[in-house]
Amino acid sequence: MTLLRSRPHGERDTAVPAPPPATPRTSPARWARDLAMGMRFAAGGGREGWIRTALTAAGVALGVAVLLFCASAPTLMNAWHGREKARENLGQAHPPPRSDRTVLYAHTDTVFRGTAIRGRLVRPDGAHPPAPPGMRHLPGPGEMVVSPALKDLLAAPDNALLRARLSNYRIVGVIGDEGLKGPRELTYLAHSDALSDLTGYRIDRFGKSWDPRPLTTPGLVLVIMTCVALMTPVMVFIGTSVRFGNERRERRLAALRLVGADVRTTRRIASGEVLFGSLLGLLGGGALFLAGRLLAPSITLWDINVYPSDVTPGPLAALLITVLVPTAAVLVTLVAQRGVTVEPLGIVRNRPPVRRRLWWRVALPVAGTALLVPMAIRPGPIDNPLATGCLAGGSTLLLFGVTALLPWLVDRVVGRLRGGPVTWQLAVRRLQLSSGPATRAVSGITVALAGAIAIHMLMTGSQAGYAAAYAESGRVPQIRLSGKVASWQQTERLLNALHATPGVTTARGLLDAYAGRMPTPDHDTGRDFPGLIGVGTCAELRKVAHLPSCRDGDAFVTDGHRDSGTERGLNPGATINLNPPYAYDAPVPTPRPWTVPPSARAAQLAPLQDGHRLYYDLLLTPSVLDPNRLTTPSVEALVRFDRDTPDAVEHIRNTATRIDPTMMEGSTIDNPHDRQYDGIRTTIFIGAVVTLLLIGAGLIISTVEQLYERRRLLSTLDAYGTRRATLGWSVLWQTALPVALGLALALSCGLALGSLLLTIIGSDVIVDWPVVAGMTAIGGGVILFVTALSLPPLWRMMRPEGLRTE
Repeated sequence: MTLLRSRPHGERDTAVPAPPPATPRTSPARWARDLAMGMRFAAGGGREGWIRTALTAAGVALGVAVLLFCASAPTLMNAWHGREKARENLGQAHPPPRSDRTVLYAHTDTVFRGTAIRGRLVRPDGAHPPAPPGMRHLPGPGEMVVSPALKDLLAAPDNALLRARLSNYRIVGVIGDEGLKGPRELTYLAHSDALSDLTGYRIDRFGKSWDPRPLTTPGLVLVIMTCVALMTPVMVFIGTSVRFGNERRERRLAALRLVGADVRTTRRIASGEVLFGSLLGLLGGGALFLAGRLLAPSITLWDINVYPSDVTPGPLAALLITVLVPTAAVLVTLVAQRGVTVEPLGIVRNRPPVRRRLWWRVALPVAGTALLVPMAIRPGPIDNPLATGCLAGGSTLLLFGVTALLPWLVDRVVGRLRGGPVTWQLAVRRLQLSSGPATRAVSGITVALAGAIAIHMLMTGSQAGYAAAYAESGRVPQIRLSGKVASWQQTERLLNALHATPGVTTARGLLDAYAGRMPTPDHDTGRDFPGLIGVGTCAELRKVAHLPSCRDGDAFVTDGHRDSGTERGLNPGATINLNPPYAYDAPVPTPRPWTVPPSARAAQLAPLQDGHRLYYDLLLTPSVLDPNRLTTPSVEALVRFDRDTPDAVEHIRNTATRIDPTMMEGSTIDNPHDRQYDGIRTTIFIGAVVTLLLIGAGLIISTVEQLYERRRLLSTLDAYGTRRATLGWSVLWQTALPVALGLALALSCGLALGSLLLTIIGSDVIVDWPVVAGMTAIGGGVILFVTALSLPPLWRMMRPEGLRTE
């Protein structure tokens, strides 16, 4: 029971009425209202508000565009490989029988002046053969369809040798986009009646099952490092961009406090302002991405060239970028607002700075190094989840550790500096009071430069390894040609044509075939290594072995594999199998017995000019063995040429194509890795430069913001007669000191990380010092760039009018 006091007649009720129920301070409706108010302030803040919003939007747009390009990589590679899968057929385990819907198919890839050209020959068996994507039907006899890029290459006036190589075919069409891996691919498909079952294989469809091959260790390391080194500075740049205009924003928030807004409300309104700029940046980033992907056809990296439509991020990745970037902008703003106290009279007081601890900053790079060092001590494959995780985690921790070390290093260095010129003291004192804005922007330079140096070292070391291998293999100018033949006469015709080719000094070749032991119940020949038979005239046999004497009808057993301790069974008088298994542990086909002449004599193989040996087990003259008894006879010709003869290599390729278009070339004349690595290294260098310039732009805005916050102080110094040059030099030192410390950290981290990565992939540690010096110089040039562009605002603020107040 509740007791109630009755009120006498005429007495006033002086009790305070109960307030209405309060709206929850953090309700979604209140959040939405405050965010919307902040967005209205950002949209209607006049010229200064629009400049501030545009700067935030520009920074976020650049970051979003980079994120979208990175998110497009999986889709891009799937589309690129998918077109290759749809148009190819490498042969079927059970070849189809000849029918109206089958076609003979052969590879005729070639190289022209270092550029690879993909070629395919077809000969339909009937009236309804399959056609690959990109064409409605196969070309007719003597006709070919080409890619647009190859058509342009053939039409160039200085490419007569390439036109001669493909002169047997007439261009009747162009391959469509769906039949090309990329718009700049060089490829053709021609109809050749000379194609036979010996030189081609039969298929009944185009399209093959494709399982992406795992990346090699250098490739996987490069991909992981590129992602880590690219994403980190982008996130730093976005974090810096959303802080543009903090000082003006806080003045407006102080006015809101004056009319009754609490601290939490001002923080939500500030988040709304940044959210508006972030949303504009999101739209701008999408527009930059759509415009940038139009350049995809003009870019080729590691022989990968794609269409603009291939550069499309996955739906989930695009959704995450759309949601996370504005969310990250709001979170960064809320964290930044926690460091200030906004009061109603327009005073913004920084809270006492927290002392920066060293232990956790050192723990990050130490942990990263601890993950990478064991992999460097015991190099091995990293295509397993544990090794890949250690590599990615170690690299990320090392780079983030350097970023975390920079603020502590700047504080410790400037805290110990004393004395010096006035300009130096002004800059040092300013950094002693507040080094946060400068170190935030310089952190982006540090991580970008460290990552770029590490990746560049990785590329340089890998390229140097390939270059050394090609230089060693290419000491003797020679080309190896191999193909299938049906008789020694075809081999002889090829050799005669090569001898008559301009620039050729010597050419030698034999008809080759494999042979092995006859299968027996107590011996599994599927585990034998077959021996190699060489058939040729006495003149050709003498080029590969020391013969006592020779005439047609002779046979010779060599010492090819005696040193290895393996016995092939190709001895005088032995019955051997001319149809051995095609590979180790493969099924044993139907044997084809043949007896080695008992009169076969011993011969010793001669080393070639490049130091290698040809491991023939049995050498025969043409009349000893009928080539029709061999399963897959082939020819291997070794051609040496004069380097001083112009286009000698192209003349040799033309001769080989004229004799047999399906002949394959193996040479170390052209190093394809040089062009690939040069393109990637150039791209990395340009990307590093662009990143440094973007971060420099953020540093400019940060510097101007700091100058604006100190405009009354600058006006006071001007009133006391301080020279403009003095303050200009102080701005230079104020920017240069954090950047110099950041560059030193970046160099040490980049060199250490690059050395570890090269050791992991088993390469020599090589540093391209000119490029490293160039990147460092560009980072240093950012200092002058920032100083030069911040001087005009500095001059405008150094006026006595800045002392006026109300």
